[in-house]
Amino acid sequence: MPTRVAAESAQMAEFEKNLWAPWRMEYIAGLGAPDAGDCFLCRTASRPQDDERNYVLWRSPATITLLNLFPYNSGHLLIAPTAHAAGLEDIPEPKLLELIARTRDAKLVLEAALHAQGFNIGINIGHCAGAGLPGHLHIHVVPRWAGDTNFMAVVGDAKVIPQALAETRRLFLETAAQLGLPRQLADRTP
Repeated sequence: MPTRVAAESAQMAEFEKNLWAPWRMEYIAGLGAPDAGDCFLCRTASRPQDDERNYVLWRSPATITLLNLFPYNSGHLLIAPTAHAAGLEDIPEPKLLELIARTRDAKLVLEAALHAQGFNIGINIGHCAGAGLPGHLHIHVVPRWAGDTNFMAVVGDAKVIPQALAETRRLFLETAAQLGLPRQLADRTP
């Protein structure tokens, strides 16, 4: 029969495996239905006056580039068409080309501003593929560094994001201006 101390230790071990992240609930609740009326990318694209608050870096009539509010790593960017489109086949070819051009520009900024050594660049299409917003296609650009997997990810199953989003946005806009990027966009530097 376990002692009281053993029982309390077992209970504490259970709690030690939990990492409380109540800010994630805002993300989960904000996803809503996958239609355009409840899409955070469509809302962001339609409100240029809120670009700073929404961490938008660049926009054009065809695309929008913004910091991911729930990043995998510091500098995690999202690049999306401004039109609500679920799949690659739903986007006209000139806009697909612009999505790739903005992905290129994002990579250049991340290299210059954060000295990223590698990148995970991808698109999740459909819930089963990991898309949190399956109705609005978007490209993830995640900067990586040698050794960026640390004990928090291994032991705590958590990532440590060392820089505030507002500071990251400011740095990226300055760096983009220094690089002459993004091309063909009306960026708003501070």
